[in-house]
Amino acid sequence: MNSTRPLIPEWEEIDAVMLAWPHAKTDWAPWLEKARATYLQIVNAVNQFNAGVIMLCHPDDIDELKQQLPADAAIMLIPATYNDTWMRDYGFLTCRGDNHGEPLGQPVEFRFNGWGEKFDATEDNRVNQRYLAQLCTAPMRTSPVVAEGGALEINGEGHLITTAQCLLNPKRNGDKTLEQYTETFKDVLGCQQVTVFHQGHLEGDDTDGHVDTLVRFTPDKGLVIQTADNRPDDSHYAGLSALCEECEKAFPDHEQFRLPLPELFNDDGERLPASYANFLICNRAVLLPVYEQPEDGEAIAIVQRAFPHHSVVPINCATLVKQFGSLHCISMQVPQHTLKESVLAQLKKGVSIYATENP
Repeated sequence: MNSTRPLIPEWEEIDAVMLAWPHAKTDWAPWLEKARATYLQIVNAVNQFNAGVIMLCHPDDIDELKQQLPADAAIMLIPATYNDTWMRDYGFLTCRGDNHGEPLGQPVEFRFNGWGEKFDATEDNRVNQRYLAQLCTAPMRTSPVVAEGGALEINGEGHLITTAQCLLNPKRNGDKTLEQYTETFKDVLGCQQVTVFHQGHLEGDDTDGHVDTLVRFTPDKGLVIQTADNRPDDSHYAGLSALCEECEKAFPDHEQFRLPLPELFNDDGERLPASYANFLICNRAVLLPVYEQPEDGEAIAIVQRAFPHHSVVPINCATLVKQFGSLHCISMQVPQHTLKESVLAQLKKGVSIYATENP
């Protein structure tokens, strides 16, 4: 691909957040209404901080969803078919482009195969080309490599972080080496440097250790890290402590903001991968997942210290984590200068339905 312009950091100004509405044919079925209530809270928060919402929605749910939205909500509904709602991992990423000297967001997609063929993702893998590419000013660039947005985090200097456990799952890209991944990410995402973490993992995480559950950059040389310092007897303690040591070696000039670890289980006794690091940056806000746990307050305070120029908005994600993901996992931001002017204009008109060219 020979891209030289890097992936855009999440804290840059955005025009929209992409979501996919939970429907009854997904695994959300046992908690459908609670999950939908969480989504509506996220829509409201995104709108509050000057971004619109692009919402994939099963055609059968369009009318009901419209009735639940304020008429002036900045949201565009796209009738669509998809397997599940983890938009972070199949929605397009955005690199910095250039249009005759004007800034341009360049949409880029990898191939998605259900986190190493764990789940059917046939319809998810078609979403970008079917529905989203036509919203963008620049043509979408496609890589044949399997990778997910939740596995990739970048800072303002073009330094990308990811995890070995995720990349080296052979059901993603066979025997592709970490060195080959580094070259792929430099080529496709224009990053200057890649650091691969080998430590840290949350039980119950189907993604094989996505970095967005573990380590996140801040705009001011900070690292927000999901640790287990508050639980020294927890099974996660050693791995997450070792991850902090890796972060110190890779980023010695970065301040660490170490998050407490909540302890949640589902009705079958399985540990849920509840991470406070799975937040979404939306313009001057950090939408922070909380879980109705004693650690919520401390997490809010730590993230506020990490992002002193942002408003921290807690979002109750106790229902989302029952499906082994959280707030960042279900969302994908769209930076400014990416969407067509006609799409931006439609988002400003209140609730609307987008007629796709490739249903």
